[in-house]
Amino acid sequence: MANGQWYPPEWPDRIRALASGELIPATPRRAATVMLLRERREARDGAGNGAVGAPEVHMLRRRASMAFAGGAYAYPGGGVDPRDDDHLVRWAGPTRAWWAARLGVDDEAAAQAIVCAAVRETYEEAGVLLAGPTAETVVGDTTGADWEADREALVARDLSFADFLDRRGLILRSDLLGAWARWITPEFEPRRYDTFFFVAALPKGQRTRNASTEADRTVWIRPADAAARYDAGELLMMPPTIATLRALSGYGTPSEALAGASAQDMTPVLAEARLVDDELVLSWPGHDEFTKRIAPGGAR
Repeated sequence: MANGQWYPPEWPDRIRALASGELIPATPRRAATVMLLRERREARDGAGNGAVGAPEVHMLRRRASMAFAGGAYAYPGGGVDPRDDDHLVRWAGPTRAWWAARLGVDDEAAAQAIVCAAVRETYEEAGVLLAGPTAETVVGDTTGADWEADREALVARDLSFADFLDRRGLILRSDLLGAWARWITPEFEPRRYDTFFFVAALPKGQRTRNASTEADRTVWIRPADAAARYDAGELLMMPPTIATLRALSGYGTPSEALAGASAQDMTPVLAEARLVDDELVLSWPGHDEFTKRIAPGGAR
């Protein structure tokens, strides 16, 4: 049975155009996405006891009409806003220099903008805000009309995230994030992203909601269950999504996953396409399960 790997039918033609020099790769735009985790309570027994099960991850399904990965399941995320490196935001957790080294970027301003993108997109698309009035707290309910007005201004890019934090007197909680992976969209794609994957735990007192105009459904699901449904062809996903889900499946709690983030390899993963005996071979280094062999008439 075919799995749920997202594979656009136009890829073979684009790959051949790239190989022949007819296609010039677009410059990837930096982006961030967050694997938001919560503890899962198993069904309670007759005595009212509930055992903590494997954590669940928050996922959204991109609308089928989306130009990029329509119908695929993903995490909240989006592009870096250049305005978020204009001035220093109030910051808790590892220093910007530490984040620059961890993310493999050139300077502290770039690191701040990437971390801001991760926190901003989680707020824009899931209604969850990893920031608080002090370095040890996070905000509570963010569903009021004034919060929604600010969220919509962020989505419209009428308001930068740095200015939003300043206006609210909030401190960004970078200590609530763990850098997990970095994937770059293949060179033959017209829309390309250099995406940093983060992991975070759902703060107490906050709840997710589908606040994204790009998603038609959101779910909380155990990573292993999502991976199994991908393997069965029931859930459509891009390679970085299923790869990170498989990596998350080995952790028993959100806190364990956060602790494990420091051991994750942040070397960028970029797909490679090569010609072998008139057959195109598409592969992702270190991830053999995604290899595709593309014959002149299509893919298999």
